[in-house]
Amino acid sequence: MADGESDMEYSSDNDYEFEDYYNSGEDCDIEQIDPKRTDPEYFVYECLNVEEVEKLMNEPVEKLSTQLQITPSLAKVLLHETRWNTAEVIERYRNNASNLLVSARIKAAPPVVAGPGLPSPSPSAVSPVTTSIVPSTSAGVSSITTSTASTISGPSFLLVPSASSAFVPTSATISISGGTTSSSASLSLHPGPSGNGTKVLQHHLAGSTSSNSTSSSISGSTFTTISNAPTTCYRTQLCPVCVTVQSTDKFHRLSCQHSFCRDCWAMHFEIQIGQGISTQIECMEQRCDVRVPEDLVLNLLNRPVLRDKYQQFAFADYVKSHPELRFCPGPNCQIIIRSQDISPKKATCKVCKTSFCFRCGTDYHAPTDCQIIRKWLTKCADDSETANYISAHTKDCPKCHICIEKNGGCNHMQCFNCKHDFCWMCLGDWKAHGSEYYECSRYKENPNIAHESVHAQAREALKKYLHYYERWENHSKSLQLEQQTLDRMKARINEKVMKGLGTWIDWQHLFDAAALLAKCRYTLQYTYPYAYYMESRKELFEYQQAQLEAEIENLSWKVERAETTDRGELENQMDIAEKRRTTLLKDFFPNEV
Repeated sequence: MADGESDMEYSSDNDYEFEDYYNSGEDCDIEQIDPKRTDPEYFVYECLNVEEVEKLMNEPVEKLSTQLQITPSLAKVLLHETRWNTAEVIERYRNNASNLLVSARIKAAPPVVAGPGLPSPSPSAVSPVTTSIVPSTSAGVSSITTSTASTISGPSFLLVPSASSAFVPTSATISISGGTTSSSASLSLHPGPSGNGTKVLQHHLAGSTSSNSTSSSISGSTFTTISNAPTTCYRTQLCPVCVTVQSTDKFHRLSCQHSFCRDCWAMHFEIQIGQGISTQIECMEQRCDVRVPEDLVLNLLNRPVLRDKYQQFAFADYVKSHPELRFCPGPNCQIIIRSQDISPKKATCKVCKTSFCFRCGTDYHAPTDCQIIRKWLTKCADDSETANYISAHTKDCPKCHICIEKNGGCNHMQCFNCKHDFCWMCLGDWKAHGSEYYECSRYKENPNIAHESVHAQAREALKKYLHYYERWENHSKSLQLEQQTLDRMKARINEKVMKGLGTWIDWQHLFDAAALLAKCRYTLQYTYPYAYYMESRKELFEYQQAQLEAEIENLSWKVERAETTDRGELENQMDIAEKRRTTLLKDFFPNEV
């Protein structure tokens, strides 16, 4: 019994030893393969919806708001200005907060001091006229203090609740003097509808200033009336947009101190939002670029439709300024792609299946760089280039000279009349294209072009452009024609499946071949803009381009006759074409940002 127990214990210990051995994770025989080294198009990204992106952007906003003790709306503006670089905002804010706020257009720049020959800055806002009644220490006497910082013109009105037992004269004339300014005021008190109701105090100020004064300002002037009305203060202000005098509580001002009434602000916001502007709404004052904060906009917008529009436009601005986020360019697609690798790699939306370049947001264009493809598309859209190009949709057979129209994507043409095999691009014998070096895609420079005239050089430049453009356009049309070939293939395979001649799985390799053909031809199409602008390593690139084009044409020929082609032969051709494509991308596709 003891021996049996010892055997069981020994076996148990061995189990633990084997378990530790297999779970050690130190197997050096298996090498971890980096997908970035094997696949030049490897790209890590994720597809997010609107709610996930809002949560993602709220995290740095809350962090910045907590650390710097600022409002979330101000934190959004600072992050938007610095492309969501939280560390940069914190560093610049702690070093010099004023400069950061001025550069972000949150705060107005300090005024320029007027020097010799420069006009003095004029006041940009009208200061409110302030009139108050302050009770005096003696019974039955009140003092009225009037102060203003700008020219006073026209009457001002002051509502004064009357006392029931007070004797108030109907009119009085008071003289005001203070400093270098003197004026006279005529006051009249009119009873309201009821004897004990509110009385209106109307005063007309006519001021005269000394010769050395630059403004008709009245400050610190005090006069008294025979009234013991309680203290009440009402302020009014002139809106420079609608030119109406309103109560100061209806005005809103920015950090630049430019003040406008509520209705004018609301109308300004409505017009700007109608034009698609949100985070860039500026002050209404001329030559003032201070941004309007988000809180003020949402506070003054009354209609929910405008509020929703503003928030949508602001969200779009925040996403566009974020370096790791891109909107999916698919129609009516709300998905946003996020990646920390800002490279010209292909991102595919998981919802609408749209593929695009993550860096520039346009169609995927490997191996061509974003700047080069932008120059190429601009050149192709230029009327001066395209006006001289005549695209030939039909060509004559080089042997029997019968007119032939291309109806497939493959450039290997066979005349239906004489069965001659030739190349659609150069009209040369197709047998010559089977050699090691595929000459059809190369452009042969004129070695004596530097000694030719200006007109000859211009013709040579146009000839070079047409060479690459014709092949670029030809592969684009071939992609469309091969899609039609794939549709016809699907219809024939469906017919065979319905007749019991195999299942969809048996014919799946044909669809894989068609998908790979489209992938390879798409890459080949974008090699021509790359070759047009490239200067160094051109011979190596053209060699790999020619090899890829030869294998693609062979694959296209087999796909169009896939039902009669051996499956092993087709899969072997697929492997060769994909290796040619991968080799070219590894050598010439820009992977660094």
